[in-house]
This record gives sequence, C-alpha cells and structure tokens, in this order.
Amino acid sequence: MSRTANTTALDFVSFATAALDFHRALNVPAGPLVTTRDELDALHAHLVSLHELLDAHTARTGRLVPAEADQLHNARTRVWHAAEHLHTAYHAAPRPDSDEVPGPGACRAGLPEGAPELTICQRHQRGAHLVRRRTTPANLRTPFTGLIRR
Repeated sequence: MSRTANTTALDFVSFATAALDFHRALNVPAGPLVTTRDELDALHAHLVSLHELLDAHTARTGRLVPAEADQLHNARTRVWHAAEHLHTAYHAAPRPDSDEVPGPGACRAGLPEGAPELTICQRHQRGAHLVRRRTTPANLRTPFTGLIRR
C-alpha cells in the first residue's frame, strides 16, 4: 500500500473544486439574490460527501501519521458544522411554490413536505449517524478545534 495517492484519484477532487468554482462564477453574479432551496440541497450533499471522504482519510491516516489524522479529524468536524448550518438554512428558506417557511421542527417529522424535497433531511440524518459514531459531543461543541492534542 502506497502512502501517497495516485494522480488519477487526485484529479476527481480537483474536478469537484473546479466545478464549484465554475458554478460560483456563472450563477452567483447573475443569479437570484437569495439562495434557492435546490442549491442549498446540492451544497449540503457536497459537504456530506466531503465529510465522508474526510472520515475515510482520518480512519486510514490515524494508523500511519496520528498528528495528521488529528488535523483531518478537526477538518471533518468543521465540515459537519457547515453541513448543519446548510441544513438549517434550507429550512429557513421559503418554499418555491408558496414562499411559506417551514417551522423549525419540520425535519424531525421525517418528510413533512414530501419526497423528494426533503431528501436533504434523510441525508442529514444518515450523516448525523456517522457523526454520532465517530465524534464525541464534547468535540462537536468545542469552540476551536485545532489546538495541539498530543
């Protein structure tokens, strides 16, 4: 097993970054003043995937380079925080058909708006399950992750 990734694997992450940059350059200046629920959903999916990628890297790196794994763990926690904020922003955004804003407890009821609109909630709950298995509540509430732990 090699300690470094091959260039083909690194290309996919570069493509994802370029796609986000391209999306921002094309859609943000000429787009709507308010972020749409569809875009919040897509960004949430992106962050949950990034969280899962960082989780896999943290698990593998921890055995070889514990100090690097600590930093990856911190990054993974911050990405989860960002995903939680996007999930909350989704629920704070008006519905496209009625401009009605769902209540704060709408997600807990499962699919109150019906599929496919709240696949974000299902995705978030699956991500939260991973977070609960890999992270302590104290780590999630720490105001700053990145202090020297060793």
